[in-house]
Amino acid sequence: MGLTLRQLDIFRAIAQHGSTTSASVALALSQSATSAALHELEGALDVRLFDRVGKRLVLNDNGQTLLPQAIRLLEAAAQIEDGFQRSDIVARLRVGCSTTIGNYIMPVLVEMLSKRAAGLQVDVFMGNSADIARQAAQLSIDIGLIEGPCHLPELTARPWFEDELVIVAAATDPLARKAAVTLDDLRDAPWLVRECGSGTAEQVLHLLLPYLGRWRNTRQIGSSEAIKRMVAAGIGISCLSYWVVDDLIAAGQLVVLNHDIPPLKRQLYAVHHRDKFISRALGEFQGTLEAFVATKSHC
Repeated sequence: MGLTLRQLDIFRAIAQHGSTTSASVALALSQSATSAALHELEGALDVRLFDRVGKRLVLNDNGQTLLPQAIRLLEAAAQIEDGFQRSDIVARLRVGCSTTIGNYIMPVLVEMLSKRAAGLQVDVFMGNSADIARQAAQLSIDIGLIEGPCHLPELTARPWFEDELVIVAAATDPLARKAAVTLDDLRDAPWLVRECGSGTAEQVLHLLLPYLGRWRNTRQIGSSEAIKRMVAAGIGISCLSYWVVDDLIAAGQLVVLNHDIPPLKRQLYAVHHRDKFISRALGEFQGTLEAFVATKSHC
């Protein structure tokens, strides 16, 4: 058989970095050795695996078919090595998460995981939900945690945790002093919302637009943390995860508005490539997600 794990590892790096030059840096190899390994792999398979687009190498249909199979073989080989090496060898896991989850929930998850598997190190990559889903589909992360449903066919999406959303205003806002806020009050208020592609933005639109119709005054802001600070400063109102705003609510700077809209809930999802090899490290992390739901669902 002409295939080697080294060739597949180099192929994976080129697919993830988009060029033999960048892949060679990531692998600490020469560019010529990286290019030669790709040439050998394509020769062994008798197919081209990449199309050249400008200076980038982009997976073609053959490459897209091979990539998940290659990653499964590489991860299975790593699992075999791990099983025969000392228990103090440190495993690594690449977890992607949307910014809200990354800022407010991941610290809790990492703490819980450290108690379950002390030797497991987690690299955390953050972006909006659409970014994280794309990274999971490209197998550049092991698992992603996102704030809304996923529409990419390459992924397996598992409902993970039900998150509560609340509509908040500054304690000094006139709406905060009303015993009951009407739908017209909400329609007329200045709203601060997340950018397109954010799981929070998608879910807020899905939950609120049936009641409010088109908003009359909105501004898009690139992070939930920035939104909550602007709301506390009296710039507008917003609908955010309770995990984001609970500290300023407790401090008396934000108030949850009393309105007639039914309770606002959204489902958080754990996603990974449908062909992803479930390593021992990934299994430990999935167990931590389940433990989190059991202990934190009341928050």
